[in-house]
Amino acid sequence: MTEALAMLGAGLGPALLPGNLLLCLAGVALGTLVGVLPGLGPVATIALLLPVTFALPPAGALIMLAGIYYGAQYGSSTTAILLRVPGEASGVVTAQEGHLLARAGRAGPALGIAALASLLGGVIAALVLALLLAPLARFAIAFGPAETAALMLLGVAAAVALSPAPLLAAWALAAFGALLGLVGTDVAGGRPRFTFGIPELADGIGFIPLAMGLFGVAELIRALESGGAARRTLPVGSPWPARRDVSAAAGPALRGSVIGSAIGLLPGASTLLAALAAQAAERGLFRRRGRWGQGEMAGVAAPEAANNAAAQTSFAPLLALGLPANAAMAVLAGAMFLQGIAPGPGVVAERPDLVGAIIISMLVGNAMLVALNLPFVGLWAALLRLPLRLLAALVIVLCCGGLWASSGSVFDLWLLLGFAILGWALSRAGLDPTPLLIGFTLAAPFEEALRRALVLARGDWSVFLQEPASATLLAAAAATTALAAWMRRRPE
Repeated sequence: MTEALAMLGAGLGPALLPGNLLLCLAGVALGTLVGVLPGLGPVATIALLLPVTFALPPAGALIMLAGIYYGAQYGSSTTAILLRVPGEASGVVTAQEGHLLARAGRAGPALGIAALASLLGGVIAALVLALLLAPLARFAIAFGPAETAALMLLGVAAAVALSPAPLLAAWALAAFGALLGLVGTDVAGGRPRFTFGIPELADGIGFIPLAMGLFGVAELIRALESGGAARRTLPVGSPWPARRDVSAAAGPALRGSVIGSAIGLLPGASTLLAALAAQAAERGLFRRRGRWGQGEMAGVAAPEAANNAAAQTSFAPLLALGLPANAAMAVLAGAMFLQGIAPGPGVVAERPDLVGAIIISMLVGNAMLVALNLPFVGLWAALLRLPLRLLAALVIVLCCGGLWASSGSVFDLWLLLGFAILGWALSRAGLDPTPLLIGFTLAAPFEEALRRALVLARGDWSVFLQEPASATLLAAAAATTALAAWMRRRPE
């Protein structure tokens, strides 16, 4: 508790600087916007904005990018309830009961409950994050290089296990991403590696063109493919819920917050998994099971609290262990590297002001989101009538310009194009590119930990089995893969 208060105290000043407050507001507003507009998504938006972060201080950049991620969870509920077309994956759970409420003329109260439940989930998750970061960091600092390498392998195994792609395909994507991460000059020997004689690859493949292409531009191409016709929305009405709605939603929102906070701490977990778990818990506890499926506030409150809580506690594995829990965290890890900050226990111990500022900004950002979503819900609904094709084409032009401004390299633009085509092709094949991005992000630190472990063990690979912690982590990685294989083979 003392460490958490000290961290929050160190971050209070930076978080409340006028510039950082404006960046927080910009982040949550943009997050709400991309959550409202189906086809964009927070991961693509964060990736596209990476060049912008060069001009920002580290705290401001991370506050803004974090706001985009959890802000999109708020925005997704708007389209999920009004159109039954979620802007984010986790919104598909909210859509089941929320759209039924909208069709019954109660869209406004459903949107209000979604915003208030998300607020509760966000506040609880931020407090959980503050309490757990320091103990998790101490746990990670005690690790040697063998344990660190095994922990990273477990993180990749978890991401692969939770990928919707076939198991072998997901592992192949992770391995391909790791190979891409090793392109460049070998730090130990000083020799070029996988450069194929191309001078521009001597410094490796840039994170920005890879992330922007694989997620940002590829998603925009999909949006252009899907069409951009205006959508009709159901009438919204007043978003202020009645007292009986708040009473019906309070318990589910609290339970969803706890479930989402716990699931967000797991490497590889997602906001969709948290929302599904919260919904399953409510359906099991719901006394009037016969009415489930006819429009219940509990079916809106629980998943909305859970997905927002999971979005924020997913920062714990990244900040304390250096493990990106999902694609959004992998892009945020890249943003930290671009700012010269290595995610992991070191940043918690050495930069409590930065970590504390991120957590304080989550509390402030969630309050901003309620202020943005409740009074202006009609405005967000009106944005659904914008032609998405025009927006997507404009954003593609702007992100190419941003990449050119940040690197000044024509080769990076070609890389952007190549990874955009790869991301689009993977999407058409039904393959999630998240394992590739996580493999790319962890390749360099995994190689460093692996080499250090082997140097200390004088080349003896059995060191990974002799150390109890690394052996346990490797066994957990193997068990995770085996369980994933069994789940995929199990009949539906």
